[in-house]
Amino acid sequence: MKRAIFKFPGVIVKKSDQPHKKKIPVLLPVLVLAVLCIGGMELVMCSYFAPELYARITAPVRTGIQYISDTSQEIWDKLCDTASTTATNASARLQNTWDQLQASWEEFTAPPEPELEELQLVDGQVAAPPPRPPADLDVTVLTVHDGQEYLTGGTQETVYFDQTAEPWAEEAYGSDKIGGYGCGPTAMAIVVSTLTQEVIDPIQMAQHCVDQGYWARRHGSYHSIVSGVSEAFGLTCTPLPPEEADLNTVAQLLSTGQLMVALMGPGHFTNGGHFIVLRGITLEGSILVADPASKERSLTTWDLELLLEELSASRSSGAPLWVVSPSLS
Repeated sequence: MKRAIFKFPGVIVKKSDQPHKKKIPVLLPVLVLAVLCIGGMELVMCSYFAPELYARITAPVRTGIQYISDTSQEIWDKLCDTASTTATNASARLQNTWDQLQASWEEFTAPPEPELEELQLVDGQVAAPPPRPPADLDVTVLTVHDGQEYLTGGTQETVYFDQTAEPWAEEAYGSDKIGGYGCGPTAMAIVVSTLTQEVIDPIQMAQHCVDQGYWARRHGSYHSIVSGVSEAFGLTCTPLPPEEADLNTVAQLLSTGQLMVALMGPGHFTNGGHFIVLRGITLEGSILVADPASKERSLTTWDLELLLEELSASRSSGAPLWVVSPSLS
């Protein structure tokens, strides 16, 4: 450290170039601490001996603390509400984005639309009610054995399932519902359960049809469902051209224990396309059916001419009329 030396007569002065530091009095912190301690003791004594005076003295402090507490809680609540709303909105946006991506992916990966003549062409609308009253009880009734419904009146009791009723209606047929699109698998469940004596319900049949490729998204079923399912369960399936389906031929087929699957077009059974089962014939020559979408239509009799007139116009995969026979083995 450099020092400047000044000489005066009889005196030598040394000046340092280091800045001069001010010293903080040591007694100041001690005094502040003493004041706080004395004030604290006085407040304690005041709260004990003069509570009313203590309350007046500390009221502003307590009010300030309460205000800070309330304000902090209000701010916290607002922050929580804002965070919750933001999270909810973000979740909704993410879900909407995911749904759009999923729909786009399904559309991108969906197989090309098949030829219309190969499809059932459902329309999801309710058909008109039967034009005739129910048949007499000695002609046909709906009965129940061991929890399973059967239709009487043919050469054998016909197992019956109603696709529009529980427990089948809301079950899946691919990405559709059996209640709206599952007349194909339900009709085939009726046929297989009746002719093989092994009850296959609509849920099981719908899954089988999806696995085998007979389900057509939003179109019901491919016409090949009839022959495909029949073969898979050991039944014989033979297409019958409508022009060959006269009353004598149909009577002979139905009276020998065979069933007929019919694809109906617009008329009394549907406004689009609908599978039903012809299950018997009365002594007067009226046809008994098992309509998988209507117990009422299944419990009345039908003229063969009307049924033939309302058959689908399709001629693919054996449509619109198939004869299904029990296995010969």
